[in-house]
Amino acid sequence: QVQLVESGGGLVQAGGSLRLSCSASGRTFSNYAMGWFRQAPGKEREFVAAIIWTSRNTYYADSVEGRFTISRDNTKSTVWLQMTGLKREDTAVYYCALRTGGYSANFRYLLWGDYDHWGQGTQVTVSS
Repeated sequence: QVQLVESGGGLVQAGGSLRLSCSASGRTFSNYAMGWFRQAPGKEREFVAAIIWTSRNTYYADSVEGRFTISRDNTKSTVWLQMTGLKREDTAVYYCALRTGGYSANFRYLLWGDYDHWGQGTQVTVSS
C-alpha cells in the first residue's frame, strides 16, 4: 500500500511564503505523477500543480502560475510545493495526490480522480 503524508502548512501573512512537502511510502517504485490540489471552505476542490516523475514536466493552475513551484526528489519519493507571494485566496486545505503505474495517454493531471492515492491534507491560512 502507498501512504502520502503532507506537511508544512500553517498560518502566514499575505505576501509570505510556505513550502509544503508530501512524502510517499510503500510501493512507490512505479510513481508516474504527483499533484497538489486544494479546497477552500465552501468551494470545490481545485487543481494547483502537478509534476511528471520521469520527465519532470510541470503544470500549474493559472491562479498560481509564477508564484508556486512544484519539484520532486526521486530518491525520497517526495514532492514539494514552494508557495510565494501568498494571497488570502490561497487559504485552503492542500492535498497531494499520486498517480502510479507508468505512462498512460488517458491520464489527466488536472483531475483528482485520475490519481490513485491521496493524502489527508494540510491547512494553509493566509492572513491579511
